[in-house]
Amino acid sequence: MTVSEASATREVDTRYGAGSLGLLDRTLYALFSRHADRRRHATDRKRYRATDVTTSFDVYLARAYGLSWLVFCLAFAWTFLGTVAVPDATLRTVAMFLHDGIPLLDRVAVPVLSRSHAASIAALACAAAAKRATVALSGIYLKWAASARRSNIEGTLPGAVRYLRALSSGSDDRRGILRKVADREESYGETAVAFRKVLNKAALTGSLDDGLRIVARDTPSRDALAPFLLKFREHAEQGPDALEQYLEMESRMLSHRQARTREQAQDFLELLAEMFIVLLVMPALLVIVLTVMSVLAPGLGAPVDLPFVTVSVRALVVYGSGAFILVVGAGAAGLVSTLRPADQSPPTYRRSGNPVDAVRTALLNPANATLVVGPFALAVGAGLWLLGYAPVNVVLLAYVTFALPVGLVAVRRAYRDDAKDREIKDFVHAVSGHVTLGRPFSEAVAHVARDVDLGALQSDVNDLAFNANLTTRDGDLRRDALSRFVERVGTPLADQTIGLVTGTLDVGGDTETVFETLQVEIGRLYHEKKALRSNMLVYVAVGWTTALLVVGIMVAVNGYVLDSFSQLSSVSTSNAGLALDPDAVQPERDRFRFYVVTQATMLACGWFAGYASRGFYEALLHSAALVAVAYFVFAGAGMI
Repeated sequence: MTVSEASATREVDTRYGAGSLGLLDRTLYALFSRHADRRRHATDRKRYRATDVTTSFDVYLARAYGLSWLVFCLAFAWTFLGTVAVPDATLRTVAMFLHDGIPLLDRVAVPVLSRSHAASIAALACAAAAKRATVALSGIYLKWAASARRSNIEGTLPGAVRYLRALSSGSDDRRGILRKVADREESYGETAVAFRKVLNKAALTGSLDDGLRIVARDTPSRDALAPFLLKFREHAEQGPDALEQYLEMESRMLSHRQARTREQAQDFLELLAEMFIVLLVMPALLVIVLTVMSVLAPGLGAPVDLPFVTVSVRALVVYGSGAFILVVGAGAAGLVSTLRPADQSPPTYRRSGNPVDAVRTALLNPANATLVVGPFALAVGAGLWLLGYAPVNVVLLAYVTFALPVGLVAVRRAYRDDAKDREIKDFVHAVSGHVTLGRPFSEAVAHVARDVDLGALQSDVNDLAFNANLTTRDGDLRRDALSRFVERVGTPLADQTIGLVTGTLDVGGDTETVFETLQVEIGRLYHEKKALRSNMLVYVAVGWTTALLVVGIMVAVNGYVLDSFSQLSSVSTSNAGLALDPDAVQPERDRFRFYVVTQATMLACGWFAGYASRGFYEALLHSAALVAVAYFVFAGAGMI
């Protein structure tokens, strides 16, 4: 490693010096920093360099070891107290089970230990395992962070390379074109972060080549970004023409690779949908089977002592199934969100800092709608509580009151954005035609604003035409006009495409070449957006079908099965002399439990369907709508 690389990769920054760390960090650093040089953490150090963790590796590992000792103390105390509280019979049963189940140990006579000694041994073993697991998890976290960065880089690199290709047509300044991509983190994610690291390393070492080589060595994307950076460096040394040709070829190769990755993600999503159906229908069927079996198995009604309440085995399984359903729904929604291509992610909405603006834009911005609807939903929940509704229904109906309007605002905004994206494609093609005829950009925009009906985009184009004609002679002001246009449109497609024009014109790119590239890029992005939308609607249907299927099953069992089994359980003895539990089935209690499991399924299915459609806010809409449907059906049928 060269001296410049060593200085660039030094992991202890001045902000982590003894004077800048807090008292706790300084103490942990003094106690545990020695572990950072051990061979067992060599892999963790490599993973750390591939992440974007802001603390130095030594400080990060010292914190992990400090946390592990805290976990050790807590695990020891909890295990010791729990073992001491276990009844003697249970403790003997566990000891005999362990003694007889371990080979060789079952042949050795083990002396009987006192309760305190047994509790100490069990607590020490559990605490040591918890401590070791905590340190291991700190390394696994680094692995997950590096893997997440790798996925994001491989999803955003093709678009960044296409942008670099457009930039290279008007500039041979390698740092300048890399900086343009680095400044667009919202569009190019971790690829932009990696390019910014290249520039930072280059500033430290004084050489862009060293910066490219260092980041290529440390990046988690060993198969995509690392070879690209090295080849970028090699072709840049051969001249601007060689670099432009390489970027054109690389953009095509990365696009093909991205298409294959999306096909694989689509196959995985199909498997995920099948597993989702099974995992959500099975708990509902399990609850039904347990209810039926409780007539013949009185042990299911045995009480179980929990820390704050005593419940029966069947109740514990039923409510545990509801919690399991919620976890499955949240996990499936998270996976769907992760599988969505990075350049096709749903837009992010920001809340307005001014309350007046938040109220004024509440019907267009779902983030602002949450601020307006939230207090109203809380008031509705309080009113339902005062009217004597069950706590579960208070929470569910307040959730519907909050989530349904916010989701409707999000859908309304999505329809508006879709209309703008449809028109912006036509706008780009129209402007490109005028630019090809030799007209200046500002004049081309003015012609399009005057002669073409652009529907939902018309007011934004009129504003751009006005600002562009005012600022024709000043490149910075022209950039401001385009930036204002992107902000007014407010869609990811506008940011990904018009932003390309802004950056390329800033570095002196030929306007005609820029718009030729832009036409290809916007056509590709729009086609991918429509194809993704069509594919994801299938999974929206899967979520709704699964939810309505569970509602139908639960209503049928409530209406036609529970009463019959209630009559059967009321018989004390059958003809064969088989004793039955007369309280095994209580229709009112069991209907409520079925209702809870059903509503958990509605939430899970709604989250899955919403994230498959357009993300978080539509997940609120679908889950709230399904919860309202389930409440309407159960309440209308008199089952709650």
